[in-house]
Parts: sequence; C-alpha cells; structure tokens
Amino acid sequence: MKLFGRKKVPDAPHAEPAQGTGIARAATHRLTLELSRAETFAAMLAHSRASRSLEVTDLLAGMYICNWERLSQYWQEEDQEEIEGLLRGICRISPQRWHMWLDFYSNRARQRSFWDTLRKAKNEPAEKVTPSAGLAAVLKKAEEIAPFREGPQGRSIPILTSECVLLCIVRSFGTEVSRRLYETGLDAEKLEREALIPRRGPKV
Repeated sequence: MKLFGRKKVPDAPHAEPAQGTGIARAATHRLTLELSRAETFAAMLAHSRASRSLEVTDLLAGMYICNWERLSQYWQEEDQEEIEGLLRGICRISPQRWHMWLDFYSNRARQRSFWDTLRKAKNEPAEKVTPSAGLAAVLKKAEEIAPFREGPQGRSIPILTSECVLLCIVRSFGTEVSRRLYETGLDAEKLEREALIPRRGPKV
C-alpha cells in the first residue's frame, strides 16, 4: 500500500472548542457531517466512563455506529458478522451496550430520536474532552492527506472524511488498533483509493 502525503497545514496558535461537540481541539481542520456525528457519539462514550480523554477507539466506535452502511464496503460482506464482533472488542464496548446502540440506530422508526439525542448532547453544556495523544496524531495525519480543503490558497483548512480518518488509524503502524484492524481483513487498498481520490464531495 502506497503512503501518500501532502504538505502540512500549519498548526493554529491556540486551541478552541469544536462548536457544539463538547470536544476541545485545535482549529486546524473541519469535519464532514457524518464524521461530526461520529465525533459527538465518541464524546458521549468518553463522558459515559467519566473520561476527559477522547481515544482512537471512541472515534472508531462512533464511525461504526453512525456510518457503518458506508464503511462496511471495506470488508467482505460474508465476514461482516465476525467483523462486528472484532470491532466490538477493538472499541472495548460490552456486547450488551454495543447491541443496544446498534438496535437503536438500525431501527428506522427511531433514527430521528437517535439524531435528536446526538443534537441534544451537542447543545447541552458538558465538560470538555480532549483528544488523546494517539487520536491527535491520527487527526494530524488526516489533515496532511485530506483531499478536500476550504478557504483561500495557502490558508486552506483540510476537511476530514470518515475514510480519511479510518485510513490514518490503519496507518498508525505499531499501535494495537492498527494491528487489529489489519487482522479483520480490511481492504486497505480500496480504503486508500476512496480516502485519497474520492468519488464524491464532502457534506459539511
């Protein structure tokens, strides 16, 4: 798998809260709508265990719960039941709680309630959580390779997609999460193509 890269976007001098997410992070990127939802879900997971740190596994869980229909294409369809069990283990969520969220999200009649819950979580004041060192490194890599940017040339802000962030999690060589994702049979080459040369523009 080729390792592509782009010129680094300079760091912002200060950190500021990500609007409505309860997450404090440097304003060096924007998120697509679907990744913003996953981030909000990840913050809910962090708050549920009284943690001030947002881990890579929290965001991975949010991406799975909120956007599995799109991300599932990077695994073989016949293996997806097994993959769900492996992801459950990677994200350190109990089977009972995992299935509760899956049932809540997959029930079409309750999807509005699910997103209302996320919007409520975004609007309610909450103690800020900050990305862990591991997640901060993943997001920085994602900024470097992001194919979409917003703003004038030279000062453009990268727009991060789920595929872009997932690719950077996979590329975090030497980490437990990266190793275990490779073991799930993830099609890394297909993911790389879609992350770096996407077929559609981002929704922000």
